[in-house]
Amino acid sequence: MDRNVELIRITERPKPPRPEEIPLRFSETAVQELDALVSHYPDKKSALLPALWLAQREYGGVLTPEAIAEVALRLERSYAEVEGVATFYTMYNKQQMGKFMLEVCTNLSCMLCGSYRLLEYLEEKLGIRLGETTPDGLFTLTEVECLNNCGDAPVMQVGDVYCRKMSVEKMDALIDQLRGSDEHSVTRLADAIVNIQLSAADKARIASEHE
Repeated sequence: MDRNVELIRITERPKPPRPEEIPLRFSETAVQELDALVSHYPDKKSALLPALWLAQREYGGVLTPEAIAEVALRLERSYAEVEGVATFYTMYNKQQMGKFMLEVCTNLSCMLCGSYRLLEYLEEKLGIRLGETTPDGLFTLTEVECLNNCGDAPVMQVGDVYCRKMSVEKMDALIDQLRGSDEHSVTRLADAIVNIQLSAADKARIASEHE
């Protein structure tokens, strides 16, 4: 057997944390946001997707086993059920990403307009391959399906921002701009998605409770 291959025996698979035994990390605001989100649905289970976005924000852009366990506890679901949903969707991060996640669209329109050439350029410029993160933890490079902005191809998403009609020159300028930014694009995207699903009344009520 090849010793360079990493093997994990089924009997040695790490056990998931028990939801009742983990330290809870949701802030007071996050708990109130979750309560508001749950109120929009007929039951707690139906709020699972927005709850996972909330957890991804609260846990720094990644759904750790503890984050999944906290969602399971707060929504009164099993760990396995929440983990099954979290691992089904690629939009939820199961491993730590860089501060800036560069999501390059390679679907038909973007491909025809040079997105693969831009991907190759980014790999060379950042010194990483697809799916990898730079050693300084700043950039993670990923390939995504259609971003629904074909008229501005090639397109790249960084957090909640679409970067349109990209070129090598625009890519250089964007990377320089991001290096000097204090924002965290992965948590910013999660926060934006959570806030879209909160009504104006929800936000006003939560804000008033913190005055």
